[in-house]
Amino acid sequence: MSRPLYRGVSGIGGKLAAADEAYYDPKEPSENGIGGGFGRGGARKRHLAAAAVKIGVLLLLAAALVGSVAWAGTLYAGRGAAARAAAAAAHRGYRRLQEQLVTDLLDIGELAGGGVRAKEAEVCPPEYDNYVPCYYNITDAVDVSDLGAGVVISYDRQCTRDGRVTCLVAPPRSYRVPVRWPSGKGFIWKDNVRISGQEFSSGSLFKRMMVEEDQISFPSDAHMADGVEDYAHQIAEMIGLRNEFNFNEAGVRTVLDIECGFGTFGAHLFERDLLTMCIANYEASDGIFLVEVNRLLRPGGYFVWTSNLNTHRALRDKENQKKWTAIRDYAEGLCWEMLSQQDETIVWKKTNKRECYKSRKFGPELCGHDPESPYYQPLSPCISGTRSQRWIPIEHRTTWPSQARQNSTELDIHGVHSEVFADDNSSWDSMVRNYWSLLSPLIFSDHPKRPGDEDPQPPFNMLRNVLDMNAHFGGFNAALLKSGKSVWVMNVVPTNAPNYLPLIFDRGFIGVQHDWCDAFATYPRTYDMVHADGFLSLEKTHKHRCSTLDIFLEVDRILRPEGWVIIRDTAPLIEAARSVVTQLRWDARILDLDIASDEKLLVCQKPFLRK
Repeated sequence: MSRPLYRGVSGIGGKLAAADEAYYDPKEPSENGIGGGFGRGGARKRHLAAAAVKIGVLLLLAAALVGSVAWAGTLYAGRGAAARAAAAAAHRGYRRLQEQLVTDLLDIGELAGGGVRAKEAEVCPPEYDNYVPCYYNITDAVDVSDLGAGVVISYDRQCTRDGRVTCLVAPPRSYRVPVRWPSGKGFIWKDNVRISGQEFSSGSLFKRMMVEEDQISFPSDAHMADGVEDYAHQIAEMIGLRNEFNFNEAGVRTVLDIECGFGTFGAHLFERDLLTMCIANYEASDGIFLVEVNRLLRPGGYFVWTSNLNTHRALRDKENQKKWTAIRDYAEGLCWEMLSQQDETIVWKKTNKRECYKSRKFGPELCGHDPESPYYQPLSPCISGTRSQRWIPIEHRTTWPSQARQNSTELDIHGVHSEVFADDNSSWDSMVRNYWSLLSPLIFSDHPKRPGDEDPQPPFNMLRNVLDMNAHFGGFNAALLKSGKSVWVMNVVPTNAPNYLPLIFDRGFIGVQHDWCDAFATYPRTYDMVHADGFLSLEKTHKHRCSTLDIFLEVDRILRPEGWVIIRDTAPLIEAARSVVTQLRWDARILDLDIASDEKLLVCQKPFLRK
């Protein structure tokens, strides 16, 4: 079995007491049965002793730093290359000495203070098990069918700081760690998802799925009328392709699947080198919805609409006819061409010619302002993107996987120099190799046995859904795929960082902008791994707009039990983060990356928290 991670363990120190073992309670008796209270005199002596220890350490720190600076100064006085190299090595040693002394000072201060640590975060009440702060409040965490007829649930967006949880969201009582990929795309544990009896009985999610005692299975023919493979093949033919294997050749790489059920369609497309973003549909399919779809689509992109409203039987109803006519006319006003209609499915193609908007007889007007990624802005009933340098028809774009590399002409659009981009790719290729070399004994071998489970069968690769908190160019995503890792990565561009989200999209990846001081719009236990490179430094630069604990509480909510967190940053910030994650009950270990680097790696694992 792999060695367990201990809370608060660095790469240098040994095992420390868990935070819940370090509380001081004057009411509790000591080991010899005598009361644990110190009394006024004892407390005063203890504080004086603590102050003396701290003063001594400060004097030691000052002496060591003065000595190291003086030594480094004599080395810098040299003129040759050897002297300069020795000076650089001395500087690195000085930095390491400084960091270690600061760490030791904090540890000694903690011990001198009686071992008192920050209190662990409390566990949320059971009604928060499936809490989605952006759309649900806690009263929504019930079976809709139990509310009775005529009850309408409102999905008001609440992605604000007030919507964040301030406690640890524990999994449902019968929750089980998801099955590893690719077996996991074939079935899920029934108790892991919140599905109402109404949804099961109506078949609103899927026309056919096998519900067994403890799992829900999705056979290959479980989506749409003739199965997910036939459905994908049908769409390809309606577009004018030979089959679904030709999507890439037509410039199709990323797919937005709205009201996607359990994501079976996206899982199938992944095998065809298509990357799918699955989202729930909370809005009505009206004109403003189509305008937003038009903004998201690339020139020449396709909008596939499958609905019962499109059938001949449904169109016999006059009200349905009215809705269908309005949607068809609105699509025409957006310069969409209706390519084909088969049964319930219609395919439109967005124009790849800007001139179309000038020759229209009706339709929304062009936007005066063209934001590339309008973060949390109200929908504008106008057509955007026509002035953008990214107005490139999908037929003329570099196809996957070459598009992930981006040539100099494509990079110029985003203001990125090819040399900088190449260095970033090379750095991430090397970093991912280092990550996997360090993490393999922890993640990919001897996966820890879960409570109540039998010994797991190899292989133990439990990583599929990955979130990158500070994605930059999307280099981590690219390096993972280049190294052969079968992962799905959500690239997050913080709102206080340079916005390279358009570049991430053009590389064939998916992502979002997000303010990490706000709640993240996803379900609990979504990700197997969360990665953060330079994120702590970014937040420090912006004066810590919110506490690190608040941010990590939200990370804990979206991370599944036994999921992993990798944080790469400067040594002082990593040491500070280590003290925060212990409040979340994460197991943590600090690893050195390179002897010549001032950065360190904080590797954490979320425990399987039982109620």
